[in-house]
Amino acid sequence: MIVILEPQLGQDSAQTQSVIDYLRAKPGISPRVHQVSGAEQTLTEIYLVGNTSTLDREEIENINGVARVVKVSRDYAVLGRHGGDSRSYGFSYNGVTFNQDNLNIFAGLCAVDNPQHVEKMMRAVSEAGLQCTRMGAYKPRTNPYSFQGHGADCLPWVFELAGKYGIKVIAMEITHDSHIEEINAALEQSGNATGVMLQIGTRNTQNFELLKACGKQSVYPVLLKRGFGITLEESLNAAEYLASEDNRNVIFCLRGMKTNMGDPHRNFVDFSHVPTIKRLTHMPVCIDPSHSVGTRDVSPDGVLELMHCTAQGVVSGANMVLVDFHPNPPKALVDGPQALTMNELDYFLQDIAIAREAYLKRRELVQKQLG
Repeated sequence: MIVILEPQLGQDSAQTQSVIDYLRAKPGISPRVHQVSGAEQTLTEIYLVGNTSTLDREEIENINGVARVVKVSRDYAVLGRHGGDSRSYGFSYNGVTFNQDNLNIFAGLCAVDNPQHVEKMMRAVSEAGLQCTRMGAYKPRTNPYSFQGHGADCLPWVFELAGKYGIKVIAMEITHDSHIEEINAALEQSGNATGVMLQIGTRNTQNFELLKACGKQSVYPVLLKRGFGITLEESLNAAEYLASEDNRNVIFCLRGMKTNMGDPHRNFVDFSHVPTIKRLTHMPVCIDPSHSVGTRDVSPDGVLELMHCTAQGVVSGANMVLVDFHPNPPKALVDGPQALTMNELDYFLQDIAIAREAYLKRRELVQKQLG
């Protein structure tokens, strides 16, 4: 059950505390307070954890300061949409806005290899007018003998170069909670030259201790990739672990499912779930065409299959694209065969713009249809 307070009541107001005290007195009920930032206002919501079946909804709605009470309709209580909720949600981090209405492109290196390649990538992204990139410092690999990333050693010069080219957010996968402290230290050393979005990879979607650690910190937003071998429901509940620890700045990433039914692609592309996730939750939705398709194969029309899949996700309303580029893909230490090249960046962005325009026109059309 969710208790939504009147818009004028902040999290620390006396009236809010009065409502919390009233609810805490109910047997077996533990109230948790969250601030929800919408397009026009910030609301204070109280999530009631415990056996809420005995609570009188009408009684709670009559408490002074309570706007309405919503019954939770699914397990992911904090991130889920309940009771016909169609409000627009989102968050801003380091000057960049993330919500279910806009689109951010994170083009960059799957794995950081050397300063020269990082600088070429940063410069290209900046010249293309983008504010974000991806840079893999920590790389979990299936083979223990494969390159595992440079880790903390590369963070100082990666962050310094990001600051040099005005890159505001770097999506960076972590595999252990100690990596958060390493990122903290390197960012401070760089004078906070950029920002970091913590990325939880598909292998760690159900690493619950890592999820809790990322949820307990409120500095960095989190990009959670769908687990490659579990249901969508299970992955959404993994995202709820982050929110239950009070970090609601979560983006959900579709990256394909591991099954031979997707052959010859690397994974079975699951971008049809973009609107589904937006319907079920408040989270912005990211697509990762690089790890979904996994090749540079070209269709008979001359378009890369990777770009066709990207367009499918963007036309469906994706809010973020995470995509691999590299200055010299044959020399890439990780996933070179799927990486796009520097001279394809502008072409890739133009193709996305066409798909995004189609999505916006489709949205306008349905509004006309609804009157």
